[in-house]
Amino acid sequence: MPKQNQISQQYKINASIKEVWNALTDPKIIIKWSGAPAKMNSKQGTKFSLWNKDIWGTNSEVIPDKKLVQEWYGGKWDKPSIVVFQLSEKSSVTTVKLTHNGVPASEVNNFANGWSNYYMGPLKTLLEN
Repeated sequence: MPKQNQISQQYKINASIKEVWNALTDPKIIIKWSGAPAKMNSKQGTKFSLWNKDIWGTNSEVIPDKKLVQEWYGGKWDKPSIVVFQLSEKSSVTTVKLTHNGVPASEVNNFANGWSNYYMGPLKTLLEN
């Protein structure tokens, strides 16, 4: 059973791993699925922000087309949460394993829904259409 403040989700996206990676790291693509400007790139140490700085943090580990680890802040958090995107591709379908640790307990449901409704869901829709 996962810890109370851990979110684990998996998405299968009918797109190449390169397309999914770019949708996670290229601000020109992020604006298409998020509807808001983003500051992001695929370099380790990059400070990023999404949704007019409602979410912000740092890319702490980057393995292109495979793994992106980010320190995330949302709201007035004392310390960052940790988001890990792990990508794999088989038969032109990319699987994204998403793990989000350290979310304040009071916000776990909100963030779990947010990942599917505002982040990975729209990203998948954009790439599959």
